[in-house]
Amino acid sequence: MSATSQRPGESRIAVLASRVGADEKRLFDALDRRGVPFEHVDTRRLWFRAGPGGLPWDVALNREIGQVRAAYAARCLASAGVEVVNSVDATEVCGDKWRTTTALEAAAVPTPRTALALTPQATLDALEAIGYPALIKPLVGSWGRLVAHLPDRVSAEGVLEYLAALPGPQSHLGYVQELIDKPGRDIRAVVVGGQVLGAVYRTGEALRTNVALGGKTRPCEVTPEINKFSIDAAAAVGADIAGVDLIEDRDGRLLVLEVNHRVEFTGFQSALASEVDVAGHIVDHLLERAQR
Repeated sequence: MSATSQRPGESRIAVLASRVGADEKRLFDALDRRGVPFEHVDTRRLWFRAGPGGLPWDVALNREIGQVRAAYAARCLASAGVEVVNSVDATEVCGDKWRTTTALEAAAVPTPRTALALTPQATLDALEAIGYPALIKPLVGSWGRLVAHLPDRVSAEGVLEYLAALPGPQSHLGYVQELIDKPGRDIRAVVVGGQVLGAVYRTGEALRTNVALGGKTRPCEVTPEINKFSIDAAAAVGADIAGVDLIEDRDGRLLVLEVNHRVEFTGFQSALASEVDVAGHIVDHLLERAQR
């Protein structure tokens, strides 16, 4: 598991990931190229003893794909004195769409009109206030899964009847958002250490443009507005490393949709023809954090 033998005075880095994909392999390669000692830690085999200390790492890069496991791993590592990137707070805020929305609103980052209702019936009232067409989204989730397009009240009643029958109480909460009439694309910007590394347009079928679901990417110019909103959004949720998703309305107005704490960047980097070494920037940032 250990990629490089540790030399005196060097920082030891853990990369937490239960699934090793293209992004993680790029990170391992970047660590190897710099001769940085690291250990890939499969979180499915990870356990913690209560109390401080006892762990061999200075810094942990949290690439765990499961939100609950990622959040608890970050909390346990931080309690043991390990510097975790992203932080516990950033992981928990980004993993909850409502907490992300409220953090963005508090930082005056423009977002679509959004509401949270505590029951299915209240969700219908919230939708009337937001206006149709609208979207209903799960509070926790990625890749656009379980996002439903609600063109009118009849469709909303059908979806909410289904949600009301689900056993989990979180499923009964209604996170609803206005549907932005976008020009067939959205924007993904990658932020590392308060710097925007670049941006890409993403296009796909229907509502979802996620690269993991077959979305296509092409370069997007980082305008001053994209730069500012992306940096402000990452700062609002406290994320050192972030994938910021933005959307344009038909008038060209930019809005921030969400912030991803476990950013997937292979499609992003491919679209930029390897002009940006995302993994290299992440490793450089980890080394800076280790020296603080």
